[in-house]
Amino acid sequence: MSAETSPRQSVSRVRVRYAETDQMGVAYHANYFVWFEVGRTDWLREVGLTYRQLEAEGLFLPVIEAHCDYRASARYDDDLDVRTTARLVSPARVGFDYEITGPAGRLAAGATVHATLDRQGRPVRVPARIKELMQ
Repeated sequence: MSAETSPRQSVSRVRVRYAETDQMGVAYHANYFVWFEVGRTDWLREVGLTYRQLEAEGLFLPVIEAHCDYRASARYDDDLDVRTTARLVSPARVGFDYEITGPAGRLAAGATVHATLDRQGRPVRVPARIKELMQ
């Protein structure tokens, strides 16, 4: 499998909302995956694509793997930076790597892998124009 990482990196800013925390003001672990999605969506938008546009063209990118290493807690009202880079995983899969930093430094690092599917849910090759954006 190829794992070529894109030199393009996007940085998204998110603020931890009260609804994303427990009674102690610590962000719930599943929210990191929501913030990964913010980063992924912003990365796509910055290279000139949107999920809406890809789906209108018949290309779908469901998550088939997700991983997060937690290092420190995000807390209510923290400003977080989500750094996102993309990589070509295989001819029919793309991946995104994430790093979340905040006032306490590096909070988490993770990755998602996405299959590239057509409208019928069948795997297809990553389109050449998307492949180019990831190299």
